[in-house]
Amino acid sequence: MGPLEVYERQGYVVLEGLLDANELAAVRSALEPLLDDGPSGRNDFEGTRTRRVYSLVGRGAVFASMVEHPRVLALVDRLLLPHSLLTASQAISVGPGETPQPVHFDDSFYPLPRPRRAISISTIWAIDAFTPENGATEVIAGSHLFDDAQVEGTYQRGGDGQRSSEFERGLAPLEMKAGDCVLFAGTLLHRGGANRTDRWRRAISHQYCEPWARTQETFLLTIPRDRVAPLSPRLRSLLGYSIHGPFMGQIAGRHPEKALKPGWRSPVDDVDTPG
Repeated sequence: MGPLEVYERQGYVVLEGLLDANELAAVRSALEPLLDDGPSGRNDFEGTRTRRVYSLVGRGAVFASMVEHPRVLALVDRLLLPHSLLTASQAISVGPGETPQPVHFDDSFYPLPRPRRAISISTIWAIDAFTPENGATEVIAGSHLFDDAQVEGTYQRGGDGQRSSEFERGLAPLEMKAGDCVLFAGTLLHRGGANRTDRWRRAISHQYCEPWARTQETFLLTIPRDRVAPLSPRLRSLLGYSIHGPFMGQIAGRHPEKALKPGWRSPVDDVDTPG
């Protein structure tokens, strides 16, 4: 059974060995100063003992290359429309003593009835091995097919703890080696697990969405244009320098790629504003 068939059946698929030892070393080296400065989460969902770094794709070539890894994009291109977008890009380091996240699904903010196709596709890259003890992501296989009634009580869906034990009975930890990556539907129920060890567990999450959907992160604002211009055409497209036909994403009636040309000025720059 191929990876797409596994994904369709259980809502996720583990892609083994996407990063070799040298690539892992480069990622860890680039992550270290970012995570040292990264703030801890503000609530149980972000994790008060978890460090997160957002807009990771703009913070180094090693992270940008992961976003457009060919094995990942081969699946994304089968699951989403052409000109799909990057919706989130972050590093996540789960600290010792961290508690489990609430059970949730990643595209719950798109208010369309379930069951349905996922509007976003998530990846989580294991930068350290994922184990049941160190906070491995926990999933409910097949839950990407649940209807609205079956997901009531999850985070952002009226979760009040009344159904937590019911969801927990279906959760299973995703054990992965460092360098593996899990790709899963935005409709899949999952959570970050509890870290019962004395070591940090590092991961990177890149998420993709349909070209007509609003993204979680606004990369057009967070990543300076001079850093975007040298990137590959596909990565620029994922960051929002693209058009979903006939004209979603245009800038003053023009293709957003034009904004990356030297000397480009927004037409609004020439408009006098009231004092």
